[in-house]
Amino acid sequence: MAAKVTVIERLPANHEDLIHDVQLDYYGKQLASAGSDRRIKIFDVMEDGHRHLAADLTGHDGPVWQLAWAHPEFGNILASCSYDRQVFVWKEHAPQQWGLVHKYLGHEGSVNAVSWAPREYGLQLACASSDEHVSILTHHSNGQWSAQMLKTHKTGVNAVSWAPADTSQRFVTGGCDNLVKLWRLDEGSSSWVEDAVLPPMHSDWVRDVAWAPSLGNGDDVIASCSQDKRVIIWTRLSGTGEWKAKVLQLACQIWSVSWSATGGILAVAGGDNQVTLWKQDSLGEWKQIGQMSEDTTPEAASAY
Repeated sequence: MAAKVTVIERLPANHEDLIHDVQLDYYGKQLASAGSDRRIKIFDVMEDGHRHLAADLTGHDGPVWQLAWAHPEFGNILASCSYDRQVFVWKEHAPQQWGLVHKYLGHEGSVNAVSWAPREYGLQLACASSDEHVSILTHHSNGQWSAQMLKTHKTGVNAVSWAPADTSQRFVTGGCDNLVKLWRLDEGSSSWVEDAVLPPMHSDWVRDVAWAPSLGNGDDVIASCSQDKRVIIWTRLSGTGEWKAKVLQLACQIWSVSWSATGGILAVAGGDNQVTLWKQDSLGEWKQIGQMSEDTTPEAASAY
């Protein structure tokens, strides 16, 4: 069976500098982009494929690194984080009418990544910062926000990703100490505790982590990537609880990893301006099944 890669036409970004992140919302109806020009652009995606600039959000005082859409049951909500040490939560109150509903100023360094928790846990946002901490922002029924801060990685945190909803709340982080760590909410104390430190298999900064959606077999699967040109796929088998690692050695520094909605395909973005797609074969080996680059048409390979 051949893996198919779909490419839409290039989007006029309307940014005046580098674009650092682009995110589609839950339904694929809106696209948000963030750039070094300190702006966030939101586009409506029309049924005919055209895109219309719906909002231009300003307020950050530095490059905007990452965006994250909340689950639509909470409304049309977008989080942003920046080099300016701030986290903003935006909401669309009426069509094309966006406003800032929360501003978090608790970090002392660049905030590098934001990730919303599964909707089962309510409106919760994890924020990873160069100040070595992750903050968990929680929206309460009275409209107020609270924040919990935990120290996670020496010299800085680059990435954070939540586990699928389970019996306990968990997330994974990647840091400038070259480590991947797991964190769990202790129900008794209502505090976050270190759950595991995965074996030190990266030799440079971990740039991104992504916890795969639940595959229904009880296994946990996490991907991590690094400037060491490695992608590591970590699997914890439900029977043993032990983490196993598969290493993908690539030819360039790797900046981003992202799972498909079903968790079966991993997209890897590198410093060579290419995105490769990977899938596990029947023997448990990860094989490249597709590739896209800025200057070439997508290639599709057979999935084994």
